[in-house]
Amino acid sequence: MNKIINQYLILNFFKTIFNTILVFLALGILLNLFEEIEFFKNLDLPITLPLILTLSYIPTLIVELLPFIIFISSMFYFLQLKSSKDLLSIKVFGYSNIKIISILSIFGFIFGCFVLFAINPITSTLIKYYESEKAQYAEDVDHLISINKNGVWIKEVDDLGQKIISAEKLEDNILNKVSIYSFNLDNDLLTRIEADYAVITNNPWQMKNISIYDFVNNKTTYLDTYEFKTEKILDKINSLYKNLNTISFFDLIINYSQLNKMGYSKNILDEKINNFISLPFFLLLMVVLASIFTIGSLDVKQNFYYIIISIFISILIYYFKDLSIALGQTGKISLVMSVWMPVIAVCLFCLIGVIQINEK
Repeated sequence: MNKIINQYLILNFFKTIFNTILVFLALGILLNLFEEIEFFKNLDLPITLPLILTLSYIPTLIVELLPFIIFISSMFYFLQLKSSKDLLSIKVFGYSNIKIISILSIFGFIFGCFVLFAINPITSTLIKYYESEKAQYAEDVDHLISINKNGVWIKEVDDLGQKIISAEKLEDNILNKVSIYSFNLDNDLLTRIEADYAVITNNPWQMKNISIYDFVNNKTTYLDTYEFKTEKILDKINSLYKNLNTISFFDLIINYSQLNKMGYSKNILDEKINNFISLPFFLLLMVVLASIFTIGSLDVKQNFYYIIISIFISILIYYFKDLSIALGQTGKISLVMSVWMPVIAVCLFCLIGVIQINEK
């Protein structure tokens, strides 16, 4: 009998989560589709492209909102149990509040692990496709930046032609082992500039130990320093390095050293890894948190009150997470602590609430 009740609880809980995800998915598609259509409004392209890009972007957004989706799903599920009197029936078979919460929260943890190892590789591939495809149609497509196992690659286009910039890696606003290839409008190679490193904090870049190969005049020039004028490349590079959504949890673990050699900061990598690891624990705590506001009372007349509470708590946790990350990024606390601080805070609150529920 216990096995049947466990299956009943988990299956119906999963159905509630699935339906909530579908609602968020539909809202996300609707809102983002309008944004993509606005982006492509001046281009003669079929509607299928904005739709495909939307479908590529939304799964990543759903994963980011998953703790709040689980919290809202748990609230509605517990309210449903109370309204149908199933909660009383389950308790007749010896199930305490703590046992019910434990079963569902452990399922939330397992669901988080499933998302981490099975869903995240798919969403990272989709968001990588989304960014690469959208970059082709961006108004600033004349500044394309790519990071791969071969280092940093930058394409810059102007009225005179284009420049291809490659570097071994970015480290503290310094590009190491820089090569700059200049082409004219006919794609003829004009010059190649080699430098040991380039400080890209300001414009123009300050380059050191230069070799300039002039293919038009067939001569080579050697300089100690050289100024290379470019556009707002640093902001774009930093933005790209901070965006780790295109890298899955599995790839982060396996290729950690390689990513660090490519210029990704250890702090940023550690923050993202801890953010991934914290997801199952966050989902577990969201289930417990929802139970604290609902399962402790059998009064079904306060359902509207519980719904308002769930929305308020979701907003509060969301902004608390943002505040914590901001503190980490400004150096007030470590980036790893900024990831776990909301989890710890919710955990402490849940411990107090669970003790009170167990007494009822």
